Parts: sequence; C-alpha cells; structure tokens
Amino acid sequence: MPNFSLIAFSSAIEPLRMANLITGESLYEHSLISHDGKPVASSAGVITDVDCGIRDAINVDTLFVVGASPVARTGNENIIAWLRQQKQSKAALGGIGTGSYLLACAGLLDGCRATIHWWDYENLRDEFPLIRVTNNLFEVDGHRYTCSGGTAAMDMMLFLIGQRHGMELAASISEQFVCERIRTAKDPQRVPLQHRIGARQPKLVEAVTLMESNIEEPLSTDDIAFHVGLSRRHLERLFKKHLQAVPSRFYFNIRMEKARRLLRESDKSILQVGLACGFTSASHFSTAYKNHYGQTPREERKALEAPDSLHITLD
Repeated sequence: MPNFSLIAFSSAIEPLRMANLITGESLYEHSLISHDGKPVASSAGVITDVDCGIRDAINVDTLFVVGASPVARTGNENIIAWLRQQKQSKAALGGIGTGSYLLACAGLLDGCRATIHWWDYENLRDEFPLIRVTNNLFEVDGHRYTCSGGTAAMDMMLFLIGQRHGMELAASISEQFVCERIRTAKDPQRVPLQHRIGARQPKLVEAVTLMESNIEEPLSTDDIAFHVGLSRRHLERLFKKHLQAVPSRFYFNIRMEKARRLLRESDKSILQVGLACGFTSASHFSTAYKNHYGQTPREERKALEAPDSLHITLD
C-alpha cells in the first residue's frame, strides 16, 4: 500500500531471504505487488519497485498486506475485492500493521483472532465486532496471520519459519539480525510502564492504569489517590519524580493522545471524539485541543487530506 511502513516491510521480507541464505536452499520465493504495478512510496518517501500489479498476480500461496501509515480508510475497493478473490483461491492471508484493517474490510478476519498496531486497536475492535481483536504482538489463527507492525513482523515471520522448518533455523536467523530473542505472540506491543519507571512503583503504575481506563469520564486526582491508597500530596510527588508532571497534566496528556488518535484513525465526529475523551462540548474540546497541539481538531483532520511531499499516492 502507498505510505507503507518501511521497517515493517523489511522486518517481514528479510527473514525469508536469510532463511534461504543460511540453508543454501530456495525455501522461499517472494514477489512484490502493488495496486497498479507501479512503484510505491513508503511513509519515509523511499520508492520501492514491484514485480506486478494485482491483476497480474497469479498462483499466490501466501499473501501479506503491508498497510499504509496512517491507515488508509478509503479508496481501497479494488484491493478489497481482489483480497476476497485470494480467499477463494485458498491463499493464506496476512496483515502487517494496518494491513489487518484491509483484511477486516474484506471480511477475511471474521471469527478469527487478529491484531493490529496498538494505535489502531480500539478502532478495529469497535468497527469489526466479529473479529476477536487482541493486543498481542502477532496472531496466527489457521491461515490468517496478523501482526502489530514494526519489528513485530520479524517475530511473526520467525515463528512461521520455525513452524515449518524448525526453531533452530529461526534462532539462527534471529542471531544474524542481532536480535537478542524471538518474541512470542503474547509479548506486549508497548513497553510496560513499570519497565520505564521501575518495578518498585506499583502505586504509580496503578494510578496510570486507572487514568487509561477512565478516559470518557475522567477521575479527579483525589479519586485516584483514594483508589490507590495514597494521599494526594504523596501521589503528586511520585508523578513529579518519575513522570515529570503532576497527575492532572499527565492525565490530560493521555486524553489528548487518544483524541488525536481518534481524529486521525476513526470516522467519529469531532463532538463524538471530544465526548469519548472526557470533554462536555465540542467547543471545550476544540479549545483544549488547539492549546495542546497548536491546531483545532478540524484543522488536524484537514491536514490529513493533504499529504506532504514524501507521501506519494500511486493509485
């Protein structure tokens, strides 16, 4: 897809090349396919040549969709129809990062466990209730393979290689790429807060978890302090020492981050986004958003409609 993630693409394809190199055999062959057979620009602006367009792709055994960054929500009708055809031909289907979204749009993940980048998790879960969406690093459910993107693509590929050719080969590939270990599907996508601030601050972790779980109806600092069993002053000291912010400001940042994600990745109205993030009106939300990010929610969405010079659409 145009604006694909270069790191996710490389993390998926390089383990296959290395498997062939280590064994001295042609275990894997790959072809690069674009919508129209023309070169495609990554989100970093790097142009990648392809082997063919979707109309000329034949005898596909396993197909991975490397999604756009951010997710492409419109203009994918031809690709979605083609993906459905691949299901009829019994091809195994995979989504890398937001590629999972296209598989979902085609109805190819219904009833399956599937994952996507944590940024898009809520949107996928809400929009496609028939999919068992998880926060896992990757998911392998029958002939459906999905991963959260980024370097998780390598972990998924190493798992699939290990399933077919043994984990010794997968480990050798991992060593060649200087990967300390092969992560499992159940490894977290995000670095846990306790790893960033230390395991000796369970009350702080509990407080942040409460914040993240109560976005639509925010708790007061006093409420949070009560729930974690600390005085307000003690809680404020912990936040300032370990997170360099008072609890209210840290909480507000969490809400703003979610608002930005929803504006960019969902079809919710500005009012709906504001309400989902704890604001009582669209005007209150717009003012807070502009003060935080320097532009209004409407301007945020408008900017997405006019990609910069590095994001080249080749449809």
